[in-house]
Amino acid sequence: MTEVASPQPEGAVPLVLEKVSLTLPSAAGPVEILRGLDVTVRSGERVALVGPSGSGKSSLIAVAAGLERPTGGRVLLFGQDLAGVDEDGRARLRRGRVSLVFQSFHLLPNMTAEENVAAPLEIARVAGATETAKAWLDRVGLSARGRHYPHQLSGGEQQRVALARALASRPALLFADEPTGNLDAANAAHVADLMFDLVAETGAALVLVTHDEHLAARADRAVRLRDGRVASESLSAA
Repeated sequence: MTEVASPQPEGAVPLVLEKVSLTLPSAAGPVEILRGLDVTVRSGERVALVGPSGSGKSSLIAVAAGLERPTGGRVLLFGQDLAGVDEDGRARLRRGRVSLVFQSFHLLPNMTAEENVAAPLEIARVAGATETAKAWLDRVGLSARGRHYPHQLSGGEQQRVALARALASRPALLFADEPTGNLDAANAAHVADLMFDLVAETGAALVLVTHDEHLAARADRAVRLRDGRVASESLSAA
């Protein structure tokens, strides 16, 4: 197994899953989470993953982002087969190219909004991280809240900080796992609008897990999962 990711081909498709399976142990015996999934996400494409709870949507994101190793099949991230890359190498492959937004925000509580957005940029040694963080907080309407800590922000504001943090590096691929799931209707609509607008602006591909059919309809394509398999795919009618 190699320790670092090799250079990716120019213009490589951001994500390809080929016959991916995932089986996890449990007290009752092995549980099949994913069963031979085939999913491709092209540059700039917005793909919604929909399906009932337990259908494998969040597990698919974990495997696709290299956070969980599949039991079988192949995951190609920017043309790189993740089977040949160790944990540190996968982290380097994601850095600056892959971002994630979760339902529960995952902001660092001891950092201000500005510091939360700047931290990944500083880790990646991006010049002008603080200035970039301020600019992105302004883009999500939070320029006046940069010095506030997460506990001083509403849920909608925390998710906007998380969105700014995810997109400040201008990633090529954004995974969003139920990004509006913890928000009221008004804040959910605001965050969804920001997410789609900013993804379009940056050119990032989007993989969106959602139970919201209206939100899924805003994607270019919906992939419906059931029992760990792709049940159907459909293009947006918009």
